Formats: sequence, C-alpha cells, structure tokens
Amino acid sequence: MSTFRLQLPTDPRWVNIVEKNISEILTDHAWCEQKAASNAITLITINSEFPDLVTDMLALAKEELEHFDMVHEIIKKRGLKLGRERKDEYVGELAQYMKKSNTGSRVSGLVERLLFSAMIEARSCERFKVLSENIQDEELSLFYRELMESEAGHYTTFITYARKYGEGIDVEKRWREWLDFEASVIAKYGKSESIHG
Repeated sequence: MSTFRLQLPTDPRWVNIVEKNISEILTDHAWCEQKAASNAITLITINSEFPDLVTDMLALAKEELEHFDMVHEIIKKRGLKLGRERKDEYVGELAQYMKKSNTGSRVSGLVERLLFSAMIEARSCERFKVLSENIQDEELSLFYRELMESEAGHYTTFITYARKYGEGIDVEKRWREWLDFEASVIAKYGKSESIHG
C-alpha cells in the first residue's frame, strides 16, 4: 500500500463502526462500484481520440460493474436489500478540487480526472485492506482482500495514463499535491459505515 503514498492511514477502529451496520457498508460499497464504472465511461466520452485509453477504460468499467454485481449478490444472499444511492461527501470534495485544478486545457482536464480517479482507487484500496485485515466476518474479509488487489491495478492504470498523456504537465508534482489535499480531506472522515466515510 505504500506505493500509493497516502499520508493518513485509516484507523482500524473504523471497522468497529462498519461491523455495527453491515447492510449500510454493502449498500455504500455497491454504489461506489457503480460510480467508478460511470467515471470510466465519462473518461471514454471525453477522450475518445485515445484508442488505448478507451480500450482500458471499457475493461475497467466492465470490471467495476462486475464488482457491483458481486456486492449485490452478497446483499441478496444475506437477505438484505440494496438501499438507495448514497451521497459520497469525500468524493464530492475531491471532485471540487479536480474542477478547480483544471487550467482549462484538454490535457489538464484529462490529467486531473485521471488523478482524481487514481486517488479514489488508492483510498478505496487502502480501506479494503483495513477491512480485510480487521473485519470478523470471514466471507467479507476474503472478499475485500480480493477486491483490494483489483483496485490496486485500477490505480496503476489511471496514474500510467496521466503520465502518458500529461504532456507539458509535471504529473509527479500534481500527484504530490493531490496527496496533500487528500490528507486534509480524509482527516475529517473515518466515523461512519461507508467506504470513504
């Protein structure tokens, strides 16, 4: 996980909050996967001139929808119901930062969305790791360990494309700035039964 360079690790006690309301974390997680698929499709829509990006984002969108399906199957198997979509305040704050950081050029817009996407994947992956190592529920522990590996691959995909198509932009510097900003945001969270809460 150190490859993500996240500055503020999740307190494992967050899992105690999660365990009190498994239904809520599963619903929130399902919608996170759906939004990740939508984000990949948005990247395709805005940047259709890059065949390799389109191909990889299509694969990523399919995988995120598969994850949505997997979470939904766990929900059904446990006799629970998928609740309504949840507002993700954490992602909302990152989205505002992404918009403010865009200088107006197409390249900047692409790089900022890719770094926004990488940031969410990095934090989600870190949260899945904390869940897999601390949750008492064996089925969910295994499930989150497997997902963690997949999300790490997504993070790498986004960072790689930011470097590839970020011509004229110091992507490494921008990633460090994203990490600084994310640390200031995540400090307010970790108190609710949601993936980023």
